[in-house]
Parts: sequence; C-alpha cells; structure tokens
Amino acid sequence: MTYALWIVQALLALVFLFSGGMKLVLPLDVLIEQMPLPGLFIRFIGVAETLGAIGLILPSLLRIRPGLTPLAAAGLTIIMTGATLLTPALTDGQIVLAALPLALGSLAAFVAYGRWRRAPIRSQRGRDRRPALQTAQ
Repeated sequence: MTYALWIVQALLALVFLFSGGMKLVLPLDVLIEQMPLPGLFIRFIGVAETLGAIGLILPSLLRIRPGLTPLAAAGLTIIMTGATLLTPALTDGQIVLAALPLALGSLAAFVAYGRWRRAPIRSQRGRDRRPALQTAQ
C-alpha cells in the first residue's frame, strides 16, 4: 500500500505542478479563452494546485508535518470535484471531458484516505528525542 501511495502521490504532484504552473505562467487572455472563468479565480486555482502538488510530496518525504499530505490531497480532491462539475457546463454538455478531473480527483481521494487511515507517515519528532516535558536527571 505504501508503494502504491507514493507512486500515485508522485504522479499527481507532477500533473498538478504542471497544471498549476501553466495557470500561473500563461497570460490571462489565453486562459480565459480556454476556460471562461474570471482571471483571478484561474490564478487562485493555479496557486492552489501548485501548493497542493508540493504538499503531496515534501511533508511526507521530509517527515516534517506529514499530516499536511492528506490535507493537500483532500484540497486537490475538492478542486477536482469542482472541475468535474464545471467541465460539462463549460464545454457545451460534453460529459466525456469530465473523465480526467474525475480520475484525478479519485486518485487524490485515494491518497487522502491512504495517508490518513491506511498507511500514515509518522513524524521524525517522536523517534530520536525524549518528550519535551521530561526533565533531565
């Protein structure tokens, strides 16, 4: 299970880093042509996707606040739920185009559940150090 989660996390991180980066780099005119949404909203989604991609990997990899990984995955699940619902409305009812955000959202939900319940990553904090309240003798 751990290997499957790491593979899915890495793939999702690559996809969302690319997608979010493009939303941040491309001119607003080009983005609004592709998605008839407000420009600042598209930029906000780009920032959220980029931070979500970073949150999928770094906290777990560095074992510093690894609880942020399932939160990042849950946030990306919410974004992909919105994308799945908006895609048919923005593409004149072509439901087939909603399959990609649905698949990405499902994978993000798998990571969120897997890192919360099935294979959570433990922090480095409790391994090498004594508890903070313990006094030296």
